[in-house]
Amino acid sequence: MAEVPVPRAPDTPVATQFKVRVLLIDDQLIIVEAIRRMLADQGDIEFHYVTDPAAAIATAHLLQPTVILQDLVMPGVDGLTLIRSYRDDPKLNPVPVIVLSAKEDPQLKANSFAVGANDYVVKLPDRLELLARIRYHSTAFIARLQRDEAFAFLRASQKNLADANIELQKLAALDSLTGIANRRRFDEVMRAEWQRGQRDKKPLSLLMCDIDCFKVYNDSFGHLAGDLCLKKAAAVLTEHLKRPADVVARYGGEEFAIVLPDTDPAGALLIASACCGHLARLAIDNPRAPHGIITMSIGVATVVPSKAGSAETLIASADKALYQAKNDGRNQVMVAANPPEDIS
Repeated sequence: MAEVPVPRAPDTPVATQFKVRVLLIDDQLIIVEAIRRMLADQGDIEFHYVTDPAAAIATAHLLQPTVILQDLVMPGVDGLTLIRSYRDDPKLNPVPVIVLSAKEDPQLKANSFAVGANDYVVKLPDRLELLARIRYHSTAFIARLQRDEAFAFLRASQKNLADANIELQKLAALDSLTGIANRRRFDEVMRAEWQRGQRDKKPLSLLMCDIDCFKVYNDSFGHLAGDLCLKKAAAVLTEHLKRPADVVARYGGEEFAIVLPDTDPAGALLIASACCGHLARLAIDNPRAPHGIITMSIGVATVVPSKAGSAETLIASADKALYQAKNDGRNQVMVAANPPEDIS
């Protein structure tokens, strides 16, 4: 029954203690001893006290009581002032305060409740009455702590779930082999950029890219080498993206697509040529291919989105240019001869 309580571990939630923790603030040791005896045989109640009112706030912070028994008349500090201090303190504000007064005074009772007391008893009260009041206020306080902990846990769980869902959405939008956007993400981006281009009346360019003679490479060196080749191609294309809105996606197999919002034909051709040349400079051996190395063919199409057109038309136009590049000898960029919309 020491005056300075042993502090509870700071990371242990109060609500998980399931114990009533009483802090008595009273300068009279005879009162302290009387209260101690009233509570001594109650196994679920911890009793602590402070005889120096100047230490009340610090001790309450350290102890985190479930109820404070507060004397009103003490040397140097007025009990009502202390109650105001509890209520002004965010950490102590919710803690119930039972006033222990020597007077049955209606005005003093009114003043006590006005500054924030939860209850008022004349000392020394009947033991059963004091126990009932302590348990009543502590139980309500602990229930509030448990509710707050449950809400905090729920909020944390909801945040964790939301974060996990975001990560799942990101993973669902990525190609598992290359780490770039997958076909599903490409479709989403095309829909969104088509709508934005239509709204802003800005050009939208699309590059359809295909690794030349990839099946021959796979047959010659195996699927592991083929997978590595796809990863290198994806890295090359990604390196030439200039803005956050630009997106490279694995369209399917050895075919890739690059979406370039607000990009005119000249800008799209510049990026396509850079990608094509970069991959060739890696000089990945492909002996059975016409150029002896891994190369890429790219079809480019640009349009200002409108209600008359569609993203599918743009894709078809870029695809047509791609196959023309392949038919004309591969390892080159071909711009769509007849853009699906006038971009002037």
